[in-house]
Amino acid sequence: MVGKLGLDPVVVGRARELAGRVGLPVVELARSHTTVSVERAVLRLAGVSGADPDGIPWVNRLVDAVVADVGLGRGVALPVFDAMVREGIGDVTGVAQRAAGGGVRFEVPVGRAAVVARRAARRAVGVGVRRVDRRRVERDRLVRRHGDPVRRPWVYLIVATGDIYEDIPQAQAAARAGADVIAVIRSTGQSLLDYVPEGATREGFAGTYATQENFRLMRAALDESSRELGRYVRLTNYASGLCMPEMAVLAGLERLDMMLNDSMYGILFRDINPIRTFVDQRFSRQVHARAGIIINTGEDNYLTTADAVGEAHTVTVSQLLNEYFAHEAGLQDWQLGLGHAFEIDPDVPDSLRLELAHALLARELFPGAPLKWMPPTKHMTGDVFRGNLLDGFFNLVGAMTGQGILLVGMMTEAVVTPWLSDRDIALQNVRYVLGAAGGLHEDFVPAPGGFVQRRAHRVLSEAVELLERIGERSLLTAIGEGTFGIMRRPADRGKGLDGVARQEEGYFNPATEILEGGRV
Repeated sequence: MVGKLGLDPVVVGRARELAGRVGLPVVELARSHTTVSVERAVLRLAGVSGADPDGIPWVNRLVDAVVADVGLGRGVALPVFDAMVREGIGDVTGVAQRAAGGGVRFEVPVGRAAVVARRAARRAVGVGVRRVDRRRVERDRLVRRHGDPVRRPWVYLIVATGDIYEDIPQAQAAARAGADVIAVIRSTGQSLLDYVPEGATREGFAGTYATQENFRLMRAALDESSRELGRYVRLTNYASGLCMPEMAVLAGLERLDMMLNDSMYGILFRDINPIRTFVDQRFSRQVHARAGIIINTGEDNYLTTADAVGEAHTVTVSQLLNEYFAHEAGLQDWQLGLGHAFEIDPDVPDSLRLELAHALLARELFPGAPLKWMPPTKHMTGDVFRGNLLDGFFNLVGAMTGQGILLVGMMTEAVVTPWLSDRDIALQNVRYVLGAAGGLHEDFVPAPGGFVQRRAHRVLSEAVELLERIGERSLLTAIGEGTFGIMRRPADRGKGLDGVARQEEGYFNPATEILEGGRV
């Protein structure tokens, strides 16, 4: 019996064993398939950039042309680089431009031509991976120079005007007011676009489009803030949806620090095909591992559609599965921003004690992970005074249970788009609670055998039981039956399924070879 909750190590070990048993078939599925977004991500690492006059990225035009000629099952790297060598084209973006006009035909090379194309592809992708490596080294140097925030949890605050040039001053003001992590929320619906928009954007809806240029602009602005404030300010965006692998690559190239990255979110809440998202997730997490990016997972979203008390164990199950998938892809514990949320109806008796039990359970199950603790949203009513108090309870639980990343709750959540003054009040709430009780996790110990311990043990037991049931069927079956977030998402349906292919004999992906081999 160990820790504040007295969790049985045998039960915890059993939970992880079952998570691995459930997750392994999904990993094998991901290893044996590819998607159009994985292949586009490979070409982005190889240097494809820009868009045609209609705004369609050259990387989309190139992959579409390859698929039309030879299909997707053997990957796009060999056909593309064979064409580049054969036609004497100077770079891979030039191949895309020629192909868009019908000036290039693709084939899968054999013999000597295949050897030459393989070498050229690996060399070009290696240049991109080395750039990701340099950005990681750059981050480490800047953290050493400016320093990390002096306290945990890191304060995580959302900026989302739709206009990157409006986001920048708001993000810098938020950093001055105490935010340690700035998250630029993505424009509504972008997760369902099967392409990444190009350039700086000023017309997002309830968020700002995630593009490479927007990443670059915001990272440069927060570097200025880091110098000004004497602490490194981190930047977050999204590697989810139909372009998950490409977003991961762009984040690595532009030195983002965290990315929301969880296939289950796209499956459940955006109806993206489960196979597509699990394949994309594995590749994206390999890129995040290489880039030193912290991922944020989406378990908090389950509790916006399912009951936070009755379905608490589904959050724990998903956290255990996300840990397994992340480790398999090469991520380390310090990169696992596993999500959970303060979403119990405040009118439920002992709601705060239940929240304490759930938060402490996550903390003790994943002691090396910087857990991402999410504020109340489902039961915010428009009463801003009650909402601010509820956010204070949320901040207090975060302090008492030693969370790693604390998303700032807004008292106007789900009522209006927050005003700047709302954010200031919310940050005051965070500063007060963390200043007054930031070290409370050192002193808080629940009563042995008391309410908090009993509740945590029950949730863990229910999680083990659910993992056993899923193991008797499969994770894809469980998702199809509505196990998580009460959303039913069958594996043979959903957006993006037509962009999935089983790998055929001779499949070649130089990025995967480099990422799994560890060397360029």
